Amino acid sequence: MTTRVLTLAVFVLLFCSLKAFSQTTADPDLLDRISRFKAIDNHAHPLRYVVEGEKPDDEYDALPLEAIEPFPLPARLSPVNPEFIGAWKALYGYGYNDMGEKHVEELLASKKKVLDEQRQNFPAWVLDHLNIETMFANRIAMGRGLVEPRFRWVSFVDALMFPLSNETAKRSNRDYAGFYPAEEKLLKRYLTDLGLTALPPTLDEFAKRVVTATLERQKQNGVVAVKFETAYLRLLDFDKPDATMASQVYSRYLKGGEPPPGDYKALQDYLFHYITSEAGRLGLAVHIHVIDGAGGYYRASGSNPLLLEPTFNDPSLRRTNFVIVHGGLPYTKQTMSLFGKPNVYADFSAQTFFLYPRGLSEVLRSWLESYPERILFGTDAFSFGPSVDWPELAWLSNMTARQGLALALTGMMNDGEITRERAVELAQMVLRNNAIKLYKLQPGVR
Repeated sequence: MTTRVLTLAVFVLLFCSLKAFSQTTADPDLLDRISRFKAIDNHAHPLRYVVEGEKPDDEYDALPLEAIEPFPLPARLSPVNPEFIGAWKALYGYGYNDMGEKHVEELLASKKKVLDEQRQNFPAWVLDHLNIETMFANRIAMGRGLVEPRFRWVSFVDALMFPLSNETAKRSNRDYAGFYPAEEKLLKRYLTDLGLTALPPTLDEFAKRVVTATLERQKQNGVVAVKFETAYLRLLDFDKPDATMASQVYSRYLKGGEPPPGDYKALQDYLFHYITSEAGRLGLAVHIHVIDGAGGYYRASGSNPLLLEPTFNDPSLRRTNFVIVHGGLPYTKQTMSLFGKPNVYADFSAQTFFLYPRGLSEVLRSWLESYPERILFGTDAFSFGPSVDWPELAWLSNMTARQGLALALTGMMNDGEITRERAVELAQMVLRNNAIKLYKLQPGVR
């Protein structure tokens, strides 16, 4: 290598190193602006206010993780993660820099005092402290303190897709064995809500009297989107619906027996298409869980967002808006490739606690450089118990999201891709404006 070439190579390496160094921190003014925007949280599991002595809230998810075998948690979700000290300080005035037993006891007393003072206003109090205007609550039902417009309801619809015996699936995967009973229970609840004591005799009647009726009832009660957690129950490989085969399978096994997996899949694929089509007709967005999810037997390969490409390409579903919830991590570039569909969006909830701000910024930058109008903010806040409850996880996700977004936009500014004004505009799109447009919300209404 000549001296000239070597010198040039060293210069290039030095330049790249300096540029990378310049982007290790977010632009302070930009971060300050981003921290002030009132966000719209596309995905969370807040708890309703419960009076002392009352039954704990058990409607925060259709598939509670307590139903499956214990599994390892990622580092940031550990209850001893010291980052949660920041949440305690911000929310409850925690005065310590450790998680000592005595200090945590004081924390729990402080939390109880705030809860007793705020009562039904507590969920909204949490949002105020996080600068979140509206939180989309993924729940079986809403409840005390979770009221519009601060909280908007996202219902669960997987149960409508599994009306027959699920025993074969339960034997095939130990997580499935834990999760399916909750779906069977929820389907019975939906039937009871409609005044039905048994499944209708034909698939056509099931579709109209159960599926359509449930979706219409939920919309009347305030639902703005419906949620599929299907990847916890089967793969996301939905094929083109075959109405004739689906009807035959439904009729053959309605009264009992275990449908062969291939036959049952045909029925599920048909019902998935029917549910998503009806959601589009009713103006309800369809949220689909897509991420390397919880559970020791979770099949991450079956949660690749590209498995949904046939669904997104289906002309009959183009009036249905789909949201890839959690952004498909680790398949985030595959998710980006789907943004070219006119009705596909993604939030980055859960990435906000799986990843640190730097890692999240890398995902967000690639998305921002391609389809910024498709990106939605989300926290996936849920409860780990008294000390690390849903407000703490919401705080961690909220801080990570805003820092990661600021880092991504700072890098784009430093590389001359966007102006500062455009960076602010993009941040506002991601944190709120994209959601306002997608869900036709009235911003700022309290």
